[in-house]
Amino acid sequence: MRKILQKLLKKPIGWLAIKLSSSPRKKQVFESLSGLLKCLREGKSGHPPAVHFELNSGKFIILSDQHKGAKDLADDFRNTESNFMKTLQHYYEQGFTFINLGDCEELWEATPSKVIEKNRVTLLEEARFLASGRYHRIYGNHDLEWNYEIQRTLFLKPIFGSKLAVNQGLLLVTTYKEKTFSIFLAHGHQGDQRSDGNAFSKWFVAAIWTPIQRLLEIQVDRISDSFELVDKHNILMYEWSVTQNNLLFISGHTHKPVFASLDHMDRLVKQLEFAKAENNTELIQSITSEMEKRKLEYEGKQILKTMAKPTYFNSGCCCYPDGDLTGIEIADGFIRLVKWKIGKEKSTRVVLEESPLFYLFDLLSSE
Repeated sequence: MRKILQKLLKKPIGWLAIKLSSSPRKKQVFESLSGLLKCLREGKSGHPPAVHFELNSGKFIILSDQHKGAKDLADDFRNTESNFMKTLQHYYEQGFTFINLGDCEELWEATPSKVIEKNRVTLLEEARFLASGRYHRIYGNHDLEWNYEIQRTLFLKPIFGSKLAVNQGLLLVTTYKEKTFSIFLAHGHQGDQRSDGNAFSKWFVAAIWTPIQRLLEIQVDRISDSFELVDKHNILMYEWSVTQNNLLFISGHTHKPVFASLDHMDRLVKQLEFAKAENNTELIQSITSEMEKRKLEYEGKQILKTMAKPTYFNSGCCCYPDGDLTGIEIADGFIRLVKWKIGKEKSTRVVLEESPLFYLFDLLSSE
């Protein structure tokens, strides 16, 4: 029966999914992000209070898009799980606050009960951060069900405890030169009509749409499957971020890391152009080798997108096929794009990009 229904309904359901979500639209993205930021700043009910931190001593690790699944062949997280565990253990021991920035679980492809059952050990590792008061969880479009208290109580709270909160966004606040600067965090699906249109559409996706997809095993492409959509989405996120004063914006969702408004491949292309202009053979060889390593990660990207103001960051994801993961780290007065590379016996932290926060804040202040 399922195969018959799949054959009959796959095309209309796929068409309806595209019709309802399509590509991100500037007006909706801007309105949704601005509305969320306003709620966070005003401390509206249902939103977490701002987290204040000292510029040179605050320590945060921001990871997104694990898509923890059912440990089957469709589970994108299975190759990264051991690396993710070692990464969390490092940051826990170093006293970091962990911000899990959405699509933590893959609830489009598997039921909450199955996902929790198969990922209990990993979730318990996350729960250690909450027990020590160093944990924030944001929901995305693939784990939208955690927006509802019933689902959280049934599935997450038995592991995390009653203090668990799952929010749509978070605001980090610090002071520099007697000015207040904010770091705004959201998964990045804001403005997607299918999961961020209104209260009814959110409920419909969580309660009706997702169970239908699971039952019929009909999957809808993620934004990360299309480089055209990824670039368009990141540019919209950037364009919104530059309309704000004294604010940096960090999202996930696209699975492609961005640092200070450039993705890493953009930065390598710029570095290669400089090396060629200087006729630096050794540097050209080094950059070319690095670009070759990243070919799979950025396969399909053709156009260099330059976003001039360093206001937008993207954490990348924790479900790369090779088992590596990327994240945004804030520590020692710096913001860093880091990659954790999986090894046979241990995981290795590599800093891909970094900048002092004061440097970025000075740039924002001078605008």
